[in-house]
Amino acid sequence: MHNKIFKNKKILLGVTGCIAAYKAAFLTRDLKILGAEVKVIMTTSATEFISPLTLSTLSENTVIINTFPLSNNENPEMGTWHIDSALWADLMIIAPCTINTVAKIAHGFADNALTTIVTALRSPLLVCPAADVDMYNNKITQKNIQTLKDFGINILDAEEGELASGLKGKGRLPELNKIIDAAALILSGSKKKDLTNKKILITAGPTYEDIDPVRFIGNRSSGKMGYWLAKASYLRGADVTLISGPSSENIYPEVNYIYVRSADEMEKAVKQNLKTNDILIMSAAVADYRPQKIVKNKIKKENKLSSIKLKENNDILASVDKKDKYVVGFALETENGIANAKKKLKNKDLDMIVLNVLKSKQSGFDTDTNKIKILKKNGNTKDFPVTSKFLAANNILSEIVKTIK
Repeated sequence: MHNKIFKNKKILLGVTGCIAAYKAAFLTRDLKILGAEVKVIMTTSATEFISPLTLSTLSENTVIINTFPLSNNENPEMGTWHIDSALWADLMIIAPCTINTVAKIAHGFADNALTTIVTALRSPLLVCPAADVDMYNNKITQKNIQTLKDFGINILDAEEGELASGLKGKGRLPELNKIIDAAALILSGSKKKDLTNKKILITAGPTYEDIDPVRFIGNRSSGKMGYWLAKASYLRGADVTLISGPSSENIYPEVNYIYVRSADEMEKAVKQNLKTNDILIMSAAVADYRPQKIVKNKIKKENKLSSIKLKENNDILASVDKKDKYVVGFALETENGIANAKKKLKNKDLDMIVLNVLKSKQSGFDTDTNKIKILKKNGNTKDFPVTSKFLAANNILSEIVKTIK
């Protein structure tokens, strides 16, 4: 998904001394697979948890640990290595970042190789704190994390879950896929949380309209576009609720997730949650029709079913109360795309509609890429080239931000 974003990018990966340090091996490997060049900087305490040789082998680069040579005879030509490394990087990630290192960065300490590089860094910095629950929630730690945020440093908050101590709570290192998503967002040019304090309701996936206990009417939607909209919204600071039909996609634990199956269930969920949200993005492929009657038992072949009587589902977008809400719809058309999208934009009283351009084989259902055209109520339109659905989601969000500011 992120290959084009990471290809040939130079990433400094800082690793500090906590139990989650072992995950740096997997993060290094994943970044390399995506096409990035990786150099690792470790604190001396990190070497107690994972071998520098492991990270050197995976990154195919020398691991930096010490600020100075251990003896006068060791590497006397080190020079301004910290400046060279800092200028080399397109992005620095510190994962995991102990609360000790958070405190040092917040107060400008440069007493080891990692914090020295941070002070010289010109590229963006992504910090992923991790600690046991009481250490993480400590008022001093939280103040230091907030200080980093105030400085404009990108923070990916720890996740809740079971910790190494056996306690449960907030402090887990974020899942690696989320760290990579956050890094991709930064590398793609979005460095600010421009959706902070916004509440966004997003629908995703198909709806399944049951015929009997084992059969249904559905469509080919995978939910990928809606899930990327939810993930990108969260990474950009929003409070996100995702209402999803059946999908195999995964969502961040911080996103309020509501599972539905049918169009009727989706309509009820949207109407129940819309009042507490500022923005509605209806990317779900909601079925237009459902069977008039759901048969209680499996229809046997010998019954020779020749037809199914259908009933039209309510149009969710047309029926919801849009007062004081910014509402975005989606259109997927096989012909007369622009004309039909404009018609939906007007008839459903939308602020914006996203047209999936199906002329490209890289666009539409069940693909990792999409080609979209955005049409707004004020008459403005914008075409986008084929991109990953991650970038398409961010393009949509950026157009929303332009309008609501």
